[in-house]
Amino acid sequence: MIKPSPNPPDADPVSPYEPDSNKLNEAAERALDLHFPSTADIKATPRKPSTLFTVDPQATTETLVVYLVETLASVDVMVHHLVDHLDGGSRNALLGISNNIMLAEITANQVLDQIDPRA
Repeated sequence: MIKPSPNPPDADPVSPYEPDSNKLNEAAERALDLHFPSTADIKATPRKPSTLFTVDPQATTETLVVYLVETLASVDVMVHHLVDHLDGGSRNALLGISNNIMLAEITANQVLDQIDPRA
């Protein structure tokens, strides 16, 4: 059986690297420059931190660590509620996340103990 069209087709589409396609190259460069700034441009832009969610700069270290411990404990409880509804790989992945949360909570508690040693 003979194919009606050759493979690949005889007509070669215009390549962006041909000398006749300078306009296409220039348009592509402009588009790339517009959507992807250079590293120098990114580094020259001053960093402005978001103030949407801020922590009170007057809060003590102890207050911050206590809040951290409580947040980690809450997240661990939420993860364990989700684990009860999963099987297989998803369950194992969530249990791994839970272990990392627990390690972070233990670390935060150690920091809290160093800030305010128990008698």
